[in-house]
Amino acid sequence: MNQTAEIDVQDIDHLGIIAGIVDEIGMVEIINDLLGTHPQEQVSAGHVVKALILNCLGFLSAPLYLFHQFFEGKATEHLIGPGVKPEHINDSRIGRVLDKLWCYGLTSVFVTIALAAVKRFGVSSQSVHLDGSSFGVHGKYLDSLQKTPAGESLNTEPSLRQENPGQDNPKSKESSSPVPIEITYGYSRDHRPDLKQYTLTLLTSGDGDVPLSLRVGNGNDSDQAVFTEVIEQFKQQWIAAEPKVFVADAALYSEENLKRLEDTPWISRVPGTITEVQQLMQALPAQMFTPSTCSGYIMYEVCSIYAGMPQRWLVVESQSRQQADLKQLDERVAQQQTKSLKALAQLEAHPFACSADALAAAQGFAKKLKYHLLVDIKTKTKPRYAQRGRPRKGDSPSHYTYHVQGTLVLNEQVLAAHRRQAGRFILATNLLDDQKLSNDAILQEYKNQQSCERGFRFLKDPLFFASRVFVKSPQRVAALAMIMGLCLLVYSLGQRQLRQALADAHATIPNQLGKETAKPTLRWVLQCFQSVHLVWLEGLKWTIKLTDQQRHILRFLGSACEKYYFLC
Repeated sequence: MNQTAEIDVQDIDHLGIIAGIVDEIGMVEIINDLLGTHPQEQVSAGHVVKALILNCLGFLSAPLYLFHQFFEGKATEHLIGPGVKPEHINDSRIGRVLDKLWCYGLTSVFVTIALAAVKRFGVSSQSVHLDGSSFGVHGKYLDSLQKTPAGESLNTEPSLRQENPGQDNPKSKESSSPVPIEITYGYSRDHRPDLKQYTLTLLTSGDGDVPLSLRVGNGNDSDQAVFTEVIEQFKQQWIAAEPKVFVADAALYSEENLKRLEDTPWISRVPGTITEVQQLMQALPAQMFTPSTCSGYIMYEVCSIYAGMPQRWLVVESQSRQQADLKQLDERVAQQQTKSLKALAQLEAHPFACSADALAAAQGFAKKLKYHLLVDIKTKTKPRYAQRGRPRKGDSPSHYTYHVQGTLVLNEQVLAAHRRQAGRFILATNLLDDQKLSNDAILQEYKNQQSCERGFRFLKDPLFFASRVFVKSPQRVAALAMIMGLCLLVYSLGQRQLRQALADAHATIPNQLGKETAKPTLRWVLQCFQSVHLVWLEGLKWTIKLTDQQRHILRFLGSACEKYYFLC
């Protein structure tokens, strides 16, 4: 009698690539070493974090309480570890791991993993870019310090805070009782003031946009208040080569922050609200600028002392931005002219008791004009009669009222200054030796500040993660935000590794349009690995069918990724 062979088909898709990058970093081992393991646990904390990353980068938004359903039908043991079943990765186990991560210290965990990744992948940290953003959350989050009706803290597992009361946790590098974040209302970068939020501050490398550190903060934290704290903490924790310069936007540039960063090399954009900045950008004639090696930019160097510190100021003019600024200026002038004409009509209709009052009102109105002048100012008298209606012949006016008359014209001097300012901004640095850091290098480093912006766009992309997730406590929200940062780390390293391998081999792969490219996005590469399956025969891994294109791509992703697709 013939027996039917037992065949099982499980999905791998692009998750083998993600799992391979996680393995190459050594993330599972690092987390297990930091948080510890227990012989009775079915799945370790490191494997839970790996599963979270696979879910996050799985192109599927799944709430945590449906998390195990994401792995149903997938090759869980093949991707995560032997003996790991979908039902082992449930919301209860995930919640406990998130609590342990938070209690250890999220920034410490992240920096430890980032240090290992930088060493393994050879990422340069000579220049570090700093930026922050906000993330809205859904659900009614209470104040982190608020008590429950029974008087208990919202932290449901106090034993996780301190392993042995009265003693510091030997595993933790941070305080044994970290302060929970406050999920509350604040300035929303996503223009969602109706949502409570938390903030996230990122430090990324100029080499491949790789995140090196992160800080999860309160929903109403301001970048200006936390940037120096983040830099100081990073310098204490980063045991690799110290960065040669920190790059940030205008939020870093304040008198207090610059004094705190006296011994730290930095590049920052100078806020345009400073009077000296506005005057400098408006006064400099175009012939004083010199071309930059960065295409489309010209610049002029100025020595400055701000907050008692000598600095190099670099006045930069962007041609592309100049055109946009001039267009916006014309729109603002037109809008202001409409408002000013309406206000002038109201002023001309307003009666005054004497000519002096009318002229004083006209002068006050003229002072408020931004782009216009009020010229040909004069007053006109109008007779007023005691009785309403049309006066009869021979009636004498009871009194006279005075009315302003004037003409609104463009203030060409002011407009010329604004036109000179168009497309200009100022970069500052405390690195005074242009032999160590040239003006062109300053501009290029600031242009690379987009690495942080790209990171935040990735984290907010709904294809990569579900923003509409409600977890039990602010501590778990913070831990989940750190997991999102690890996903960005994995994605950035994978993309950097792929592009470097293609460049070294002088090779290309087809992009979405079928054209060859040496700089593909990892997102596109992951999409190329849809519908990849692992076939089990009689309980043994039998085969994984790949296309020629998939085999070609795997050549450049390294052996850690290949092992999930090539069984031999």
